[in-house]
Amino acid sequence: MTKGNLSINSENILPIIKKWLYSDRDIFVRELVSNAADAITKLNRLAGMGEADLPEDEVFEVRLVLDKEARTIKFIDNGIGMTADEIEKYINQIAFSGATDFINKYQEHDQDESKSEAEIIGHFGLGFYSAFMAAGRVEIDTLSYQAGAKPAKWACDGGIEYEISEGTRTARGTEITLFISDDAVDFLEDYKLRGVIKKYCGYLPVDIYFDNAALKSDDTKEQTPINDKNPLWTKRPADCTDEEYKKFFHQLFVDFNEPLFWIHLNADYPFRMKGILYFPKLKHELESIEGQVKLFSNQVYVAENIREVIPEFLLLLKGVIDCPDLPLNVSRSFLQNDENVAKMSGYIIRKVADKLTSLADDSREDYNKYWDDINQFIKYGCIREDDFYDKCKDAVLYKTTGGDYLTLEEYLARNEEKAGKKVIYADSENQQSQYAKLFAGQGIDCALLTTKLDVPFIQLVERKEEEISFVRIDAELSEAVKDEDDGADFSALIELFKASLGDAAPEIEAAALKDADIPAIILVSEDSRRMQEMMKLYGGMMPMGDMPGGEKLVLNKNNLAAQKLLAAVDSGLTEQNKLAAAFMYDVARLAHSQMDAVALEGFVARSCSLLDGFIGKGD
Repeated sequence: MTKGNLSINSENILPIIKKWLYSDRDIFVRELVSNAADAITKLNRLAGMGEADLPEDEVFEVRLVLDKEARTIKFIDNGIGMTADEIEKYINQIAFSGATDFINKYQEHDQDESKSEAEIIGHFGLGFYSAFMAAGRVEIDTLSYQAGAKPAKWACDGGIEYEISEGTRTARGTEITLFISDDAVDFLEDYKLRGVIKKYCGYLPVDIYFDNAALKSDDTKEQTPINDKNPLWTKRPADCTDEEYKKFFHQLFVDFNEPLFWIHLNADYPFRMKGILYFPKLKHELESIEGQVKLFSNQVYVAENIREVIPEFLLLLKGVIDCPDLPLNVSRSFLQNDENVAKMSGYIIRKVADKLTSLADDSREDYNKYWDDINQFIKYGCIREDDFYDKCKDAVLYKTTGGDYLTLEEYLARNEEKAGKKVIYADSENQQSQYAKLFAGQGIDCALLTTKLDVPFIQLVERKEEEISFVRIDAELSEAVKDEDDGADFSALIELFKASLGDAAPEIEAAALKDADIPAIILVSEDSRRMQEMMKLYGGMMPMGDMPGGEKLVLNKNNLAAQKLLAAVDSGLTEQNKLAAAFMYDVARLAHSQMDAVALEGFVARSCSLLDGFIGKGD
């Protein structure tokens, strides 16, 4: 038996602290299972180069054995194994990277060096020491593939002292035993450990078996792998069916809703990336949308929703992305400084935009059906990423009050004769129904832009498409909704309204509207309303001198009630006439927007007064 101290100094202890100090504690399972898979990958590579002899029927596996009574977890593989000298090199000298050494030694035998490096995650080295995050003592029993090699055993109680002796293992490979510490006994629960294995290694490309010593004896070991080593994203899109995509979505996210559609990613140069992004049925308020994009490295789970790799707006989706060229322990600084990461992000944006535009062009009927569920995602992406807007702006649809779904080009072509380069829109279909009816009567479609995200989105479109402007349905009266004016003088009626409303009177004018059922209508200029919304957004911190004009009341010359009130003015500015004018203004306000408590109280009082005046009177 040999005793010694681990070779640790300031140069090689700092990487341990940086890698593990803030990591999730269950990361040790990922590291040790990945090491075991690496040992198998290395042996396969050596066999392929003729440097290792393997039986033709060799079956590789990684097996985890939980023994709650003994308080141990074993990680067992039938891979390359180690000699005592290799233990000294790979384990005792902590700063040494076994993976790098192996790649440097054998990369000339591999035509694709980048692939070689990515497939070997890092056999032993620093990742091995994550075992001490859960264990008070760790033992290694190993036997190298090399002919004549003797088994070796290594043990350490978590300090810098270790013991190494001749082992008893008779089969090629490595068995690592963790003696679980008191503060990590939760990992001795079957459901807990099983869940961690599935989380990190559920798609590892080597069969993984999980045995619970309390449930199984050695001769009845688990025969069904706990993982799926050929997940759907590793296959060619042409080999995958719609049902397989849906089944994988349900399994991966425990989401029993059907995804709307999906994108299968597959890139080989200048980086390697595979994955599937699903468009789930999204909610209509952006704050409530929660996506989940899982990041893998060579089928080993790394993390989810990594913004440096996956553009932020795509995190509203669900899916999986596998980047073998990324290390398992990705740090923000690494991702921010790696030029391939920016290329990956750009590639994902391009593929998503391509999918949307192809759907809009080739499957328009289906795309129209998706629009209500995906429009928030697309608009948010356009706002966040200029490249995304430029690539998929023609796939943005505008739902109209008539129920149609039109591109911007289609909307303008349909309404250009009456509205020019303006998009007339409503932000509340119910509240602004009177305005919509006025425009619809003249064959003008109004776009429905009803969410908070639509305000910054239309500002983006106006900035990008300089000739186009968006005008809310209550901002101005198009000439198309006006009738020929007979020149009737409504100045007396205007004065009546001013006298009735007093200081609260807005700007007032009269116009002949084609819809004679409307007695009066309120307009608020687009610039004024947007300025007011900005004031609310910034807490009113804006000089009032910068505010454009406010609301305008338009009296309809073609409305019978307005004409009767004009005729009644000849009898003077009576209280009854003033009450009628105020009531007509109330109705216009009610049709324009919800009244506050004070305005509603006044409306009810005036309504009662008018009822008192009419009840008991004849025609």
